[in-house]
Amino acid sequence: MKMPQSRIPAAALTAVLAAAVLPAPAPALAAPRGERWATDLSRVDADDVNVRYTRAGLRLADPRPSAGRPPRGPVAEGMLLAAPRTLARPANRVRAQITARVAAGASVDAEVRGWWAGGWTEWRAVTGDAAVFDRPVTRVQARVVLDTRRPGVTAEVRAVRLTADTAAAVSAATPGLTFRVYATRIGLVGETTANGHTIVPRDHFVALPSRRGLAPRDTGDYTVRVCTTSGSRCEYAPVWDVGPWNTRDDYWNLSAVRENWKDLPQGQPQAQAAYQYGYNGGRDQFGRVVLNPAGIDLADGTFWDGLQLGTNAWVDVAYLWTGSGPRGVVGDGPLNVRAGASTAYAVRGLAARYANVPIQCHVTGQTVAGPYRTTSRWNRLAGGQYVSHAYVSAVYGGTVPPC
Repeated sequence: MKMPQSRIPAAALTAVLAAAVLPAPAPALAAPRGERWATDLSRVDADDVNVRYTRAGLRLADPRPSAGRPPRGPVAEGMLLAAPRTLARPANRVRAQITARVAAGASVDAEVRGWWAGGWTEWRAVTGDAAVFDRPVTRVQARVVLDTRRPGVTAEVRAVRLTADTAAAVSAATPGLTFRVYATRIGLVGETTANGHTIVPRDHFVALPSRRGLAPRDTGDYTVRVCTTSGSRCEYAPVWDVGPWNTRDDYWNLSAVRENWKDLPQGQPQAQAAYQYGYNGGRDQFGRVVLNPAGIDLADGTFWDGLQLGTNAWVDVAYLWTGSGPRGVVGDGPLNVRAGASTAYAVRGLAARYANVPIQCHVTGQTVAGPYRTTSRWNRLAGGQYVSHAYVSAVYGGTVPPC
């Protein structure tokens, strides 16, 4: 698992956190009003990673850092993913109050995301006044992240209380962001990703160097479309790991939103700047010498089968959660993405299981019997290619019109 740097002062015994990740009004002097609820820290289940609950609170199950090989950092990390909260009324700001016992060398973060008609927002750290979304959301999900750099040392989180309310509107992000970055192959079969997935041979997912776009295990809440620079092959794949090199480099965002390295151009990974231009002394956030300019890692199936790459290469990546419009959830895959509405058309790539693919419209084509229905409907994706609707488990974000 690829780990982040500590963020809360280690000397604090009781940490109360609340911070703005997007520009927000100055904090009010009075206690914040709005809908309030507490996160259930005792409910540790299959979608949580390396945490356990005791009478003292939530803590790391295994607090032993492992240096590993690049891009993995020498930090032990765990995450508790809380159940989504449906709000009584839409809100665009979430505050968090954390009560925790934090030993030297350990840290704890609260992160939230919001649901709107187009899907989930990115994860936002709540480490100042508030996390402010660029549009009202109807559901809020929180996760609690613990980490340590010292063997055997951990934080004990006793309570996480959240408040959702409405702040002044902020500018919406540019939709459909696409950048050309350098891709490397993950490998690491048998190891565990940042969201708790065990990597299998010929796996289909990607890693990005920021938890802001990390999907919970077995979901495609954050999906990328990664294509060869010629456009001849593409794969839609969920983001299930954090890396390469850095863990707080959401380089696809504007500098006002980007967590670190705000002086770099939007779309340029810090590792690329370090490798090509000696930025930050040629080192990543952990102080390691950057050995390649990678801005995305590809699992073996995505690398070999989806894109049919033979070596590390430059690719074009679309960060699909920054776009808009209807999305289809691929319920069974990897699914062939074709040049037309029939299995007679050439395969142009793959859509991984759980990937959320952008659907422009639908056409009538060859009848296909799939796991969800038998249908002649084919969905035209935003890239002008097609997938059979027989393999799409759900559609959200709007109504899909005929082409």
